[in-house]
Amino acid sequence: MTGLEGLLHGFTEAWTWTNLMYAFLGVFVGTLVGVLPGIGPALTVALLLPMTYTLDASASLIMFAGIYYGAMYGGSTTSILLNTPGESGSIITAIDGNKMARAGRGAAALATAAIGSFVAGTIATTVLAFAAPTVAALAVKLGPADYFALMILAFITVGSLLGSSMVRGFASMGVGLLIGLVGVEQVSGQTRFTLGLPQLNDGIEIVVVIVGLFAIGEVLYTATRKGGRVRITPIRGRAWMTRDEFRRSWKPWLRGTAIGFPFGAVPAGGSEIPTFISYTLERRLSKRKEEFGKGAIEGVAGPEAANNANAAGVLVPLLTLGIPTSATAAVILVAFQQYGLQPGPQLLDTEPDLVWSLIASLFIGNLLLLVLNLPLVGMWVRLLHIPQPYLYAGILTFALLGAYTVNNATFDIFLMLIVGALGMAMRWFGWPLAPLVIGAILGPNAEVYLRRALQISTGDPTVLVESPFSITVYVIVILLLGVPFLLHRWEKRTAAAITAASGSPEDESPAVAQKSE
Repeated sequence: MTGLEGLLHGFTEAWTWTNLMYAFLGVFVGTLVGVLPGIGPALTVALLLPMTYTLDASASLIMFAGIYYGAMYGGSTTSILLNTPGESGSIITAIDGNKMARAGRGAAALATAAIGSFVAGTIATTVLAFAAPTVAALAVKLGPADYFALMILAFITVGSLLGSSMVRGFASMGVGLLIGLVGVEQVSGQTRFTLGLPQLNDGIEIVVVIVGLFAIGEVLYTATRKGGRVRITPIRGRAWMTRDEFRRSWKPWLRGTAIGFPFGAVPAGGSEIPTFISYTLERRLSKRKEEFGKGAIEGVAGPEAANNANAAGVLVPLLTLGIPTSATAAVILVAFQQYGLQPGPQLLDTEPDLVWSLIASLFIGNLLLLVLNLPLVGMWVRLLHIPQPYLYAGILTFALLGAYTVNNATFDIFLMLIVGALGMAMRWFGWPLAPLVIGAILGPNAEVYLRRALQISTGDPTVLVESPFSITVYVIVILLLGVPFLLHRWEKRTAAAITAASGSPEDESPAVAQKSE
């Protein structure tokens, strides 16, 4: 089924009153939770994941698509009005978005964020629809060694590019790999890392890990910090964008889309890079460079479009290869797995109705997001006045109920609290959370592919580097690890050479010092 045929088929599946209701509910609830301060898309999607358990697979994923886009828009609202990014991809939006809100242009900032998200999401989803069959057709030709190489690439990119330190990123990844390998090993049947607890023989439920890490960890981390109430910037001035603001925004929307989608479609380490590149590009191209950092609308339009296009781009490796490249994508992978579905190259052939209805629902959710959020901006702002004790008490309640409903076991609640304490400690010491989630999900898959490759080659490790594809992937891995190190050394040598050439007063010779006297 080609991209156009599949997309039309998906619309016939998704365009029913029942599915439209679920899409609307997902967008509404996703925005409702995502707009609250301190809650990003990953936490929103993880927190609302248990809501979809009672639905069939198609309706569940359609609702999930609405939650995904609603949570993305909610993060931009907190960035603009509270200067509190819900995720790392919204940090750039807060720079100029909050300045616009303080200057009485908050409505224009929210409008350009909403329209930019709609434009980027529509274009990126269209590219996804046409690119997914092609990527899946190529992925079918890959062997176990090639997939293992892709897993290594995902580990390296997520571990090295997320967070402020490569060491912390890889350490977080190692913890995730340890969690993912808990339980009975699939080939030999031996138990690993269970501490003698029979409840861990089947492994640790990834839903428990995600909800504990993001929800419980955030609650505990916030409770340990001292601080006053966050200042909310009221929306004043015009209720819509002026003609000049619209004229200044449409090109950044398109450029941000062109930057964000490719970074999402490849394992490039999240949405921070494309949003930063978009902001830098808009500042270079702008004729009003002095406004950047003080309330330039291009500084909101471009990064928001890049962020939303990146969110659609991550679905390419997720649906076609089964590889999540962000924490939110990892939660979506869990949503598939709860119905016994494993995203990958065979999914388009085995479950075409499900996949194409999901892609079509992304268009529907994107449109509903625009129609719903622009008139309801005032209501979302009033939600920001909820006192933090009540807010985080509600999060804690939903998290505990969600963990219990996974297996109806109190053991999962205690396990989630332990993971939550780990999440709090990681926030204290600046460890990124996404590498842990990616490691916990991809670790068992990487082990399976490695074992299959070695079984086929009767234990010969050279099978891992025999195909041109795997060799290319490993070359990329070496470049990702080596280039930053070489650049850092080159910068240090350049700085040392400049310092030596310029000299300093202490380096003056006695003759020069005597002459100066």
